[in-house]
Amino acid sequence: QVQLRESGPGLVKPSQTLSLTCTVSGDSITSNYVGWSWIRQPPGKGPEWMGAINNDGTTYYSPSLKSRTSITSDNAKNTAYLQMNNLKPEDTGTYTCHADTTSAPYEYWGQGTQVTVST
Repeated sequence: QVQLRESGPGLVKPSQTLSLTCTVSGDSITSNYVGWSWIRQPPGKGPEWMGAINNDGTTYYSPSLKSRTSITSDNAKNTAYLQMNNLKPEDTGTYTCHADTTSAPYEYWGQGTQVTVST
């Protein structure tokens, strides 16, 4: 069974950079195509799509976050990365990774990791 797990610092100071990693545990994702996305949810608000990276490395970002966000991946390692610069208190929330594939079950979700931006 494939499980995604996000990891990274739970507490980041304002203006610092957040680096999160999404790794696969259990079985590997064996699909020929793996795309990755990051979604976050601030406390008391709905989920926000942050961006995605296709199997070929093409990236897509939310316009509001594009200037501060970078998503990369290493499909040989079944791993995706999120980097976000110049963090602000309003970036506080739960950050979740998602993988979509061309093989059943076609998508996987991480459990999410809490990130707090505070001094």
